Formats: sequence, C-alpha cells, structure tokens
Amino acid sequence: MDLKHIPKLKHTDSSNFFLLAGPCAIEGEEMALKIAERIVKITDKLEIPFVFKGSFKKANRSRIDSFTGIGDEKALNILKKVSDTFDVPTVTDIHQESDAALAAAYVDVLQIPAFLVRQTDLLVAAAETGKVVNLKKGQFMSPESMQHAAQKIKDSGNDKVMITDRGTMFGYQDLIVDFRGIPTMRRYASTVLDVTHSLQQPNQSSGVTGGRPEMIETIARAGIVNHVDGLFIETHFNPREAKSDAANMLDLDLLEGLLTRLVNIRKTINQF
Repeated sequence: MDLKHIPKLKHTDSSNFFLLAGPCAIEGEEMALKIAERIVKITDKLEIPFVFKGSFKKANRSRIDSFTGIGDEKALNILKKVSDTFDVPTVTDIHQESDAALAAAYVDVLQIPAFLVRQTDLLVAAAETGKVVNLKKGQFMSPESMQHAAQKIKDSGNDKVMITDRGTMFGYQDLIVDFRGIPTMRRYASTVLDVTHSLQQPNQSSGVTGGRPEMIETIARAGIVNHVDGLFIETHFNPREAKSDAANMLDLDLLEGLLTRLVNIRKTINQF
C-alpha cells in the first residue's frame, strides 16, 4: 500500500518506518490532545510518518465491568478534533458492520481487531467505506492465512490494506512474535508490528490483562531490523492509571528516546 493513500500523512519521503501511536482508548478530550501533541512534536522532529491511534470503544473486554468507552460519537468527535488540531490522520477499531460507516465519517483508517479478522461481513463493510483498512493478525492465525483476509478487502474493491502482527498465542497467558512472519505478510500488504499488544499477557485470573512493557524496545528493535513497514505503539502519560491496557502501554516520557534509537537503526538497515 502506498502511504500516500493516508490523508494528512507527513514525512512519507523520509525512508523511515511509519508509526501508529496513541492511547489504547479515548478517555476524554484533554488526554487525547495532550498525548497527540507530544507525539506530533516527536515525529515531526524525527521525520516519522504518524497516524494517531485511539479506540472509540472497547468491545473485547475480559469482564462486564471493564471500561468500554465514553460514548461512541463523543469519542469519535475527539478523534476528529485531534486530526483537525494537529493535521494528522487517525485510526480506530471497529467491531461490527454498522461501526464501519459511522467511524469512517470521523477517521482515516479503520482497524479490524485481531479476534474479528476472519469476520467476512465486517471486513467487507470496512472495505466498502473506501478508507484504508488495517487488519490485525489473529493471535490464532498463521502469517500465511492473512493473505485471505487481505484479499477480502481487495476483492471488495479496495486496495488500501495493511496487516499488523500483534503476536501469536503461546499457551494460555502469553504471546510470542514470530519474526519469520514479517517477510511472509509483506508479500500480501504493508506490514506493521504491534509492539505493545505483542507483550500482553492476557486472560489473567483477575480478568485484567497483564503485560511486559520492559520488553517494548527489544521487540521494536527486532521489528525494524526485520524490515517492518510500520510500528504500532500504545502510549500514555500515566500508563498505570489508563482505563484500558494499562499493563503494557509505553510511558509517553520514554517515546522520544525509543523512536530516536529506532530511527538510527532504520538508517543503518537502509544501507543494506
């Protein structure tokens, strides 16, 4: 996929990886704008193409009392305000067919959650909006099987598709990243590595997902070395108090240092 299909995306000629980053969920306008402003400054400085990420609702929760959102249109309007304020594209998850047209009126990229990536009607609905579609690889799926998910988007008349690896289930409570899958999936579409979700430790006995954020840089470096087209990183200025995925988000204060080192690695890799 040509990155120029994503509206407002800057620095597309920098030879850098692109970045999908932001909080797991939109918790309010102030927090979204605060996080977006910081990431925009960092990515402009480093010339990284940046898409702001925030879920307008969270449908795949472990418990019925888990945070799911602040209201669909309220959260989508905040995503639009981020885009208008900072002149950046935005991406959000959709969970059912009716979400596709709703979210497409506010954001530039529609993301299909990993658990739902085999749902044909959902993929077709996303494709038919004409927006860029980001397919999260199911934790239960092989890299090779993602060619069929990508083909569903293309067969629906939309070539603007990318694939995001977010780890593969390893037992009941852990995930691994199989880096052999990156060149495989890049044959089908531009490929992103979801660094933070790959470090989740799901389905803990408490019903709250755990994580290993201390491994974020290790996974991200390996992705860059293995030629991923983009990185996906959830970040928050106070991860411990985040209402969703608190255990595996990157502290926003650590983002600039991490991205600076990754850009330097990409510059080295580009020489080969």
